[in-house]
Amino acid sequence: MSTVAEQLHQAREERQLTVHQVAEATKIRTDHIEALENGDYDVFPASVYIRGFVRTYATFLRMDVPKILGELNSELSKTEKHREAPALTAKSPNLLDWFMFQLSRINWRWAFPMLLLTMVALISVYGYRAWKIRESRDPLSDLGPGLYQPGKTNNGDLLPIPAPAQPVR
Repeated sequence: MSTVAEQLHQAREERQLTVHQVAEATKIRTDHIEALENGDYDVFPASVYIRGFVRTYATFLRMDVPKILGELNSELSKTEKHREAPALTAKSPNLLDWFMFQLSRINWRWAFPMLLLTMVALISVYGYRAWKIRESRDPLSDLGPGLYQPGKTNNGDLLPIPAPAQPVR
């Protein structure tokens, strides 16, 4: 008995279709079609993808889909990776899950305006305090020493002071 991969490959060749033509018609990537025809199911992350692609591929090739899927299930049950379906149970809740759950329970129609009013009140209080502190400070305390700062001079650099003139008689 031939495998599902061989049956798909044989049906495609009987219809004289290329892998690219099948890929365009089914919207399945060419590397996935080649993997299905080679029986290389390890490229797929889960068996649900394999079943879906085989169903689409077999429907396109006008094959007996329930028979093909039955054979595929028996083939997949023999592989280690695709033997069991992944667990649907959630992992244990952590702190982030608890926090998000608490946020989802809040009535935001009531909480959002209250949060907005609280923020406006806090900004107003801190703004008023900053304004009062600024008003109470000396306005000249922020000024520097001034723009003109004379440089250091040596005594030799200065011109001599002229002697007082004697009145002419």
